[in-house]
Amino acid sequence: MAAVPSHAMAESRGRTRAFVPEMWPSLAIAVIWLVVFAVALFGPDIVASSAGSFTRIPSAIVVVFFAWLATLAIARHGFGRAERSSQSNQSTPASDT
Repeated sequence: MAAVPSHAMAESRGRTRAFVPEMWPSLAIAVIWLVVFAVALFGPDIVASSAGSFTRIPSAIVVVFFAWLATLAIARHGFGRAERSSQSNQSTPASDT
């Protein structure tokens, strides 16, 4: 049986973790928009009627607004973290001593 050096294991673990921060916000945003699609297909309509008029609006219009807000919040929080960490790594000067 061959032994694997510990630094090689740490390198592979580090590469695997590099994909995780971008994967979860992407998955959450995809699920949000899949739900919007399902609501658009199968969801009820918002019905408003008065004495002489009758209005029917798809409920997906309301859901789209909140999905858009959620997408902005998730993208800012999930993807902004990776940008901040890469900026902090680049802005830290290396010591010459």
